[in-house]
Amino acid sequence: MASASSPLLAVRNEDEEEEEEMAVSSCWVDTQRELRLVWGIAGPAILTSVFQYTLCATTQTLTGHIGTLELAAVGIQNLVVSGIAFGIMVGMGSALETLCGQAFGAKQSNMLGVYLQRSWIILLITALILTLVYIFATPILKLLGQSDDIAELAGRFSIWMIPELFAFAINFPIQKFLQAQSKVWEMAWISAGCLILHLVLSWLFIIKLGMGLVGAAITLNFSWWLLVAGQFGYVLSGYCKDSWTGFSWLAFKDLGAFFRLSVASAVMLCLEYWAFMIVIELAGLLKHPEIAVDAATICMNVEGWCFMVPLGLVAAISVRVSNELGAGNPKAAKFSVFVVTEDELVRERVSKLAYYLCASVFLGSIQPVLSGVAIGAGWQTTVAYVDLGSYYAVGLTIALLLGFTFNLGLEGIWGGVLIGVVLQTIILIIITWQTDWEKEVSLANDRVLIWGGSEVTTIQSEKV
Repeated sequence: MASASSPLLAVRNEDEEEEEEMAVSSCWVDTQRELRLVWGIAGPAILTSVFQYTLCATTQTLTGHIGTLELAAVGIQNLVVSGIAFGIMVGMGSALETLCGQAFGAKQSNMLGVYLQRSWIILLITALILTLVYIFATPILKLLGQSDDIAELAGRFSIWMIPELFAFAINFPIQKFLQAQSKVWEMAWISAGCLILHLVLSWLFIIKLGMGLVGAAITLNFSWWLLVAGQFGYVLSGYCKDSWTGFSWLAFKDLGAFFRLSVASAVMLCLEYWAFMIVIELAGLLKHPEIAVDAATICMNVEGWCFMVPLGLVAAISVRVSNELGAGNPKAAKFSVFVVTEDELVRERVSKLAYYLCASVFLGSIQPVLSGVAIGAGWQTTVAYVDLGSYYAVGLTIALLLGFTFNLGLEGIWGGVLIGVVLQTIILIIITWQTDWEKEVSLANDRVLIWGGSEVTTIQSEKV
């Protein structure tokens, strides 16, 4: 009996081993395929982010050769005044990552152009309101405790940078529109060309011709608008004929729901972005504010370059999640988720902050990917509450206590903000881990119907 069953048992074991090997092989093939899809988007998205970030970073670096005060002023303007606008514009533009990504996955490409135009309308109106921040930057910075010299020079530079604000309003929706269709290499090449020209013009105007901050403003504004022209030219060129069919009056319909999603997206990303902007602002309240601000802005510039890698992953993972949810593929969505200055004092201060910078870079490689999942799935409102509690109720409170009550200075301020980032990261990991992705597919359809407007309902009815 035993001897008769042994050959059968051996055959059964061999079959089970073969099935296991096939399952492992299939999983590996799926993983490789998903990695190619993710990095096919993330690679050029990272390059695009690096090239565009380097526009401002180059300007800031070159102004450091003019003087410590000029560097501090440009740093405050870039990271605080423009930082407010940048965070709002990127955040509100991220509504397109959800809507365009899910619509593209659901084969509703014709709606992408309408969503793009709605985003432009909302962001241009927002930019018009934000000009007040640029115009009154000097009194705002003084009210926040900045020294008079830094506040006045940063305020003057802010007024010169108003054209950049409206370039943000046009640029970021175009980026999200193209990313949703995985047209990322085109953006990378356009951004590279603009950066090369910007480097040449910045050296010429700021250093060679000695135009200082005026030259910095001219070149930075020009480069951002050249970037906008290049990307919009690509959209009009015919390569987006399915998603761009021209300007439409539909763009003015159902703006209320679209605006609410845009605001939720802006709140989510702004709370994350502004947490480190506050480090710069609080640095100006310490002793020797020029040195503290210079050191903090240099560290933030370094972190900014490092942050471009996970930021590219934000774009990739949000595109993959939104596309798969829109296409009704919850398992695929789940699989995508898991798969320099010359100042010696400033240099010395920067070296002391290196450990905090390393911690920020490490956390920055995890947290943005989770944010990308949230954008792709449409969880902006939930994450906004998480950010508010983690970054501000906890992180900022600890930062103020360590920096000023316990006199730990810039290190204490930065350390407190990092504690908030750790807490937010842990909460987002738990939320992502416990997500029911089957349920998210039906929720994604409901969100598109609510946020996308009445014409989406019409399209869905016609399909039925």
